[in-house]
Formats: sequence, structure tokens, C-alpha cells
Amino acid sequence: MTLFSSPACIMSHCARLVVYEKGVPAEVEFFDPNDPPEDLLELNPNGNAPTFVERDLVLYDARIIMEYLDERFPHPALHQMDPVSRANARMLIKRIDQEWYPLLDDVLVNGDKKAAKAKKQLRESLLAAAPVFEATPYFMSDEYSLIDCAMAPFLWRLPSIGIDIAGLGKGITAYANRLFSRRAFQESLSREEKDMMQAPSK
Repeated sequence: MTLFSSPACIMSHCARLVVYEKGVPAEVEFFDPNDPPEDLLELNPNGNAPTFVERDLVLYDARIIMEYLDERFPHPALHQMDPVSRANARMLIKRIDQEWYPLLDDVLVNGDKKAAKAKKQLRESLLAAAPVFEATPYFMSDEYSLIDCAMAPFLWRLPSIGIDIAGLGKGITAYANRLFSRRAFQESLSREEKDMMQAPSK
């Protein structure tokens, strides 16, 4: 098993995090997304990250990779067992992907004016969600799940775009510290990601 991963890509980070949370015996192979290796291009002509390979299986969507790994390696489970809870978790991840990830991307790739607007929207949206972070130890759950595997890489990148996590309230600061202090999260970080920030103050 091999996970081809870009060292700074948030989606690659999510897939990597699940690999370490589950203890998956996969080799993580970092590559420059602007110069993908030939062995990756033979498996996935688009050369995009992340790409997961297991024998004849090739997956190149982070959320599908995460779901596959959770089913392929059932312990520890990162989804609740009942169908309703799993469906709700998938909907929450979809909302995170549609509402918060694009704003982060806007800040990272666009000019100053549009980036400033996106940063303001993102900060306000997170502040509005403060009760969610205060209600339970993990994202709308008492147990760590795939939702948190989507949230941790996102929160880790906020300081690099000028959003101080500690300024978003005690709930989100405590939640972020809870995620960042996990051994699997620390192991999942690439050298580039380690340079992005220090863990937020409590």
C-alpha cells in the first residue's frame, strides 16, 4: 500500500492523518505536485494528490480514501456503526468542504482584496460556530471521528493565513489543542506543514 501525498496539500494531509490514526501499514510517498513521479502517472495519469494504491486498487479522492481506510481497517473505528450516524457525519464533512475549505483556498490563492474578504468571512463563520466547539470534546461528537480528520488539517493552516485560533474563543482553542496533541496528528505532519504554525495557546 502506498499513499502518494503532496507535502502541503490539505486533502493529502487529511488522508495521511487517517493512515496514522488507523495504523495503516502504508508507505507515504511525498512528491512535488508540479512534477509527479512516473510511477504515480502510470497509476493516475492526472498525477493528483492524494492517490492511494493497494494492489490493483487506485483511489484519488481524499474523502473516498478516508472512507475506504476506515472500512478496510475497522479498528479503531472513525465512523459510528449505525447508518444514520454515518450519513450525518458524511453530511457534516460535505458542509465543511463546501463552506470552510473554499474560503481557506480563496485566502491562499487569490489577491489581497479577495483574500481579505474570504478571511473575514471565514473568521466570522468560525466565531458563529463557537457553540458547536464548546458542546462536545470533538466535532459534534464525544468520540474522535473522520469529521475531526477533516477539521484538524484545516485548523492547522489558519495561523498561516493570519487567523489566530486563540482569538476564536476558548471552545475552538481547546478543540484545536485536543486534535493537535494527538500522536497520529503529529506523525502525519510533513516538514512543510510543521513550518506552518505552532500549536495554539490554551
